[in-house]
Amino acid sequence: MKELAGRLTALDPDAGAAVQVIAYFDRLSESRAGLEALVRGAAVLAGVPARLADAERRVQVRVEADGTRRDTDLPPDPAWPSAALTPGRAAALWLERTEAGPSVVDAVILERAAGAVRLVLDRTRGRAPVNDPALVETVLDATAPDQVRLHAARGLGLDPAARARALASRDGRPRIIAAHPAAELPEGRLGVGPAVPVLDLPRSWTEARTALRFTADGTAQDPGQRVVYADELGGVALLADLVVPGAEPPPDVRDLETAAAATPWLLSTLYAVASTASLRAAAAEANVHHSTLQDRLAHAEHLLGWPVRTPQGRLRLQVALTMRALARP
Repeated sequence: MKELAGRLTALDPDAGAAVQVIAYFDRLSESRAGLEALVRGAAVLAGVPARLADAERRVQVRVEADGTRRDTDLPPDPAWPSAALTPGRAAALWLERTEAGPSVVDAVILERAAGAVRLVLDRTRGRAPVNDPALVETVLDATAPDQVRLHAARGLGLDPAARARALASRDGRPRIIAAHPAAELPEGRLGVGPAVPVLDLPRSWTEARTALRFTADGTAQDPGQRVVYADELGGVALLADLVVPGAEPPPDVRDLETAAAATPWLLSTLYAVASTASLRAAAAEANVHHSTLQDRLAHAEHLLGWPVRTPQGRLRLQVALTMRALARP
């Protein structure tokens, strides 16, 4: 590598320097260097301070060009040369270069340093979310041997001693996230399984799929929560065993659908009543005056054939709206 770098330097100084950068970070990776050593290498090679900031995993390291660590709370300058640790995500590694635009060598430093940092973070802190479909499927397969599932979990960057959650979404693709509070959820309707040890993730996946059935689009025609946590359902989860998706819906659900077909505001108004603590709160949620809400509820009760403002009627309404979500194919 030294000989190659020397030859390239004679032809193109930038190319020779780039080869030396690659070799340097390869050596650090082979020696299993830590985050500070990697950021220090980037700073020293670039001749300017380097900064690593991963808010999701609460990592922040800043090293001066002379190799001295000196962290700061000041935000990075978007104009600095930077690299993302994960493609498509926000930049997390910066070179604090202000006097000139990024060079070829800067780009190589950032690319190699970011790759080495990502490997360290995946090895030591896990990554969330994790996205390798084959490995995720293996971790969630209750029939696979424990050692096979642990090996797959390590391949995903999961710490076998930590807790994680399975996620179920409408696209059918399973996901796994770390159980710490800062874990980022993907967009869309999600069922979130309970936080469990890695070997219990098949159970979390089963409960996540159940929780997904309780979700809604959050629109006027499909009001409800877009994200439902399985461990917050309690005994309500038992309804999922009673209502078969795509089968003939229960009578109260049929009444809701018939009434909603002629009254566009009905479902969102009834959901506001079912999900708030009082009628005044429901009026605020539905963005209508209290007297307007009372008129709407009187009309809704006429269409449904049963009350929704008594304690028993409100419970019946809550169950009907829940069964409506569960009855969908």
